[in-house]
Amino acid sequence: MRILITGGAGFLGSHLCDKLLAQKHEIVCLDNLFTGSKANIAHLLDHPNFEFVRHDVIDPFKYEVDQIYNLACPASPPHYQFNPIKTTKTSVMGAINCLGLAKRVKARVFQASTSEVYGDPSVHPQPESYWGNVNPIGRRSCYDEGKRCAETLFFDYHRENKVDIRVVRIFNTYGPRMHPNDGRVVSNFIVQALKGENITVYGDGQQTRSFCYVDDLLEGFVRLMEQTDTVGPVNLGNPGEFTMLELAEQVLKLTKSKSKIVHKALPADDPKQRRPDITLAKKYLKWEPKVPLAQGLKLTIDYFKTKV
Repeated sequence: MRILITGGAGFLGSHLCDKLLAQKHEIVCLDNLFTGSKANIAHLLDHPNFEFVRHDVIDPFKYEVDQIYNLACPASPPHYQFNPIKTTKTSVMGAINCLGLAKRVKARVFQASTSEVYGDPSVHPQPESYWGNVNPIGRRSCYDEGKRCAETLFFDYHRENKVDIRVVRIFNTYGPRMHPNDGRVVSNFIVQALKGENITVYGDGQQTRSFCYVDDLLEGFVRLMEQTDTVGPVNLGNPGEFTMLELAEQVLKLTKSKSKIVHKALPADDPKQRRPDITLAKKYLKWEPKVPLAQGLKLTIDYFKTKV
């Protein structure tokens, strides 16, 4: 197949390019390189089935393709809060442009949504049927509400125009090619530990997250696109739940760092707990994560040792 990946030079997008090229597909990688990096795809630039296009999804684009993966949007708080209006435009207008193209060429189109649609959840773990608890006017809202609106558009295009959609809600994911300064907790802790700096834990460190290794997540992406039993939304993430203190201690142990853990005030609207209910992923995709946290962290630390 010929497959368009928006955000294809980013952390997840570049790994998806690798995976789909290995399956002998032709890939058009579209990215404006705001948070993506040419370094992530440098090894693919000479590949005969790979094409890189520098373009912003806010502006329309036309390609003859069989599938579209819409991964374009900054996904870490410092990056999406840097230009919040642009973040919302990327989610909303990017979705409209991907859906318009999918409608025109009759392509199956995938939306990378997020567990942030659940906000600071009052239901735990979070099933897809939960509508969320989101502040619409906070600092994180540009991302949370932009992604919620993108889901709305996907389902409206599906109902009104019979566009063949797939929607996934991604929970915390980590692995090689994460941006060292993306402000996400795994990369923060690893970079601080490798540099011998204090490891910054916000609040008391008892807030929880679940961490899914990138290879596991991408297997879920492809399985969702290949099946026809559900359009989603489907949660993809690791149901193993860890406190921030537990994660910090794991990173210290694996890096053998002498860094100290220090506490800072909790940011506004920071969710206190996050864990996916992956019942639907198990049912429809026969999917669950395989890589344990310690193993995934070791692979990620090895990558960051070459960057820090």
